[in-house]
Amino acid sequence: MPETWLVVGLGNPGPRYERTRHNVGQLVLDELAGRRDASFRAHRANARVAETWLRAGGAKLILAKPNSFMNVSGGPVSQLARFYRTEPERIVVVHDELDIPFDTVRLKSGGGHGGHNGVRDVAAALGSPDFARVRVGIGRPPGRQDAADWVLQPFAAGDREAVSILVADAADAVEELIEHGLVTAQQRFHAPRA
Repeated sequence: MPETWLVVGLGNPGPRYERTRHNVGQLVLDELAGRRDASFRAHRANARVAETWLRAGGAKLILAKPNSFMNVSGGPVSQLARFYRTEPERIVVVHDELDIPFDTVRLKSGGGHGGHNGVRDVAAALGSPDFARVRVGIGRPPGRQDAADWVLQPFAAGDREAVSILVADAADAVEELIEHGLVTAQQRFHAPRA
């Protein structure tokens, strides 16, 4: 029987936040669903879920976007993990990362939350930090701008093409991680660009 993976895109609900830096994880989930012509539907775990496959004969993917605000993402994630009987080792959380340069994707499994309140809440709710993270670099704000304001702003209009490439790269990273494992995915996405 194929493995089931729960892939969660962190973000905030509602149209006000849709295209903001903080919601880049949910943009990646939209990309993954779009590649498979999968649609999100309401789930009782306070999330929108699309059930699909990595590829024909491959792992089953549960793509999930919590309806809760970022900092309280753990409840929906833990409910989905129980519903789909998915252990932390088969969970991938896709989220924005201030400490990674814009247009960069990094992967890790386990460890600390690095000050990311959404990741902190997911780890607390699961009772374990041992899930994979696809960290999508949004960079630090310019000058003295507050980081909280920065993450809640939409990407600049001039960055649209770069954001599309970044989202596609992060979706590729999720697929690589599930198909070939963390180390192989890290070797591909952590290598310097030619």
